Amino acid sequence: MDFLGCVSQDLELLVLPLYLHRIPAGFPSPADDYIESGLDLNDLLVRNPAATFMVRVSGDSMIGVGIHDGDILVVDRSETAVHGKIVVAALDGEMTVKRLHLKDGQCRLVPENKAFQPIQVGTEQDLQVWGVVVGVVRRV
Repeated sequence: MDFLGCVSQDLELLVLPLYLHRIPAGFPSPADDYIESGLDLNDLLVRNPAATFMVRVSGDSMIGVGIHDGDILVVDRSETAVHGKIVVAALDGEMTVKRLHLKDGQCRLVPENKAFQPIQVGTEQDLQVWGVVVGVVRRV
């Protein structure tokens, strides 16, 4: 994973037009010329700037939830890492992004790709959760 740095608290406002109607992904329909409102990408992606960082994904262990190689993850350190959340974590110093499974006192890091096996975290291992994934940014 490539760390892209923390989100600045001095974010510049970037407001893009948000159109009133949704765009069909099926058959084409005439576009509406009415803008619903402005959409600030910071508001959309960053809930807590002081606790948010971005990291680039390497690998395809999470493709089942739409996280692909090269994607940029928006990670919030202020979110509580609970069972079922997707987290960025360091296991024995190695960074990974996986779904956190906490059950019966056991901890597992579970990929979202059947080609990969879940990681059972042993008591002798050092697991540090860096934050909860709250967004994904990708170019199409």
